[in-house]
This record gives sequence, C-alpha cells and structure tokens, in this order.
Amino acid sequence: MTAEGDIVLIYFEGKPLVFARIENILPDSKPAWYHVKLLMLQVPVHTITWILRDSYIDGAEFTMNGKKVRLERVFCPKDPEEPKRDKKIPEAKDSGGARVISFADLKKK
Repeated sequence: MTAEGDIVLIYFEGKPLVFARIENILPDSKPAWYHVKLLMLQVPVHTITWILRDSYIDGAEFTMNGKKVRLERVFCPKDPEEPKRDKKIPEAKDSGGARVISFADLKKK
C-alpha cells in the first residue's frame, strides 16, 4: 500500500503530469475514504489535499471533473552495476624523459 513519505507520479488523462510526495493520510468521516495531503514536486512547491478512497491511493483510476486521474507509486531505480575495475595501477612507460606521477604515491606521504 502507498504510505506517507512515498513519491507518486500523478497521471492526468493517461499521461504523466507531475511528481508528488504523500505528506499525510488521514481518515475521512466516510469509511474507506481519506484526506491525502500531497506535496507537489514542482516550482513553486505547494501542497494540495484530495479526499480519496484507499483503492485510489493504491493506483486505481478515478475521475475529477470528468477527467481521468491515477496515482502511481514511484520506486527508486537500481544503480546499474559498474564494471569491475582492476585495483592495480598500471606501470607507466618511460616516454622520452617525461615522468608520470602517481597520485596514490603522493597520498602515502
């Protein structure tokens, strides 16, 4: 279930519109309805409160003024695996009197 602190992507008429963070979910007087306070992650930053059913908070489509709206919880993507690096620093070749200075050697001093 989507909870306080989660980031959601708000879809409007089937197209992604804006990201928001759920700040509060408080029960309404009607059963299975909630006051959902959303921090809109756009400029300028502001909050809105929608009264939604629990199923709408979890991603079910609903309408506002006849327009289709849906919340989709956003998960942080995993970092791509970095290729394994050989920790050994290759030896520098002498190139006509030029000298290569190793930063690793400088740190040791």
